[in-house]
Amino acid sequence: MSIYSMWGALEIGLIFGLVALGVLISFRVLNFPDLTVDGSFPLGGATAAILIHHGMDPFMATGAATLAAGFAGMVTGWLNVRLKIMDLLASILMMIALYSINLRVMDAPNVPLITDPTVFTVLQPPGIEDYVARPLILLALVVGAKLLLDWFFATQVGLAMRSTGSNPRMARAQGIRTDNMVLLGMAISNALVGLGGALFAQSQGGADISMGIGTIVIGLAAVIIGESILPSRRLMLATLAVVIGAVLYRFFIALALNADFVGLKAQDLNLVTAVLVTVALVIPLAKQRLRKKRA
Repeated sequence: MSIYSMWGALEIGLIFGLVALGVLISFRVLNFPDLTVDGSFPLGGATAAILIHHGMDPFMATGAATLAAGFAGMVTGWLNVRLKIMDLLASILMMIALYSINLRVMDAPNVPLITDPTVFTVLQPPGIEDYVARPLILLALVVGAKLLLDWFFATQVGLAMRSTGSNPRMARAQGIRTDNMVLLGMAISNALVGLGGALFAQSQGGADISMGIGTIVIGLAAVIIGESILPSRRLMLATLAVVIGAVLYRFFIALALNADFVGLKAQDLNLVTAVLVTVALVIPLAKQRLRKKRA
């Protein structure tokens, strides 16, 4: 694998680290199976791309994309807590609706950003190649997002949200408004995913309507791989684990697709993803069996 492929894998892995943080909130903290991710990721990319293409400052466009995706997540939560639609079905309905919304936002199947300024071109330090600068910028953003989440979940509101996902009946008995916690948590989760989508569009030179396909699988793969490598009940370590899992996932993908002796091609990406997720799911079970045999 070439040095360019390694830097590229790190870059995409860090972007999906933001997605993994969002998936961690919905699936692990709130215990909410959220498939909105497949729609909110391209929503973030589409919103940022179209706004930058029409002359808006890239940072403001990225912020608007994050808010748009967060609002989509809040609507999913609203369908569940207010209209009493099953959580999984509510997220599927929102994911389907977002496909049409994303087409409306872009007014086309894709929006190129070849010559437009992005957060990476604005922040790129002089004398550093862009393929090196982008991962460094993303690393700073991901570390900042991780630390902010760690701080938030240590606050009273964050602890109330964790209690809502762990035991909603007990949380309500303690006076916590669990419906509001679900709405807030889904908004934060999808906002992180939308931020990842906005940065992905700017990194890859444009947004495409199909860029969100399989995003939830990648996010879950990152969470599962991270938890297998660094198992911990402490949320501070869990957020670190999913970011590491996202980066390792992209390195595994890049290694598999660039290894000549394996013979895989770009069209085998979904197959490689399925195999990696399967292995990540089997590893914890294998560890438990070994422990039982030793005991």
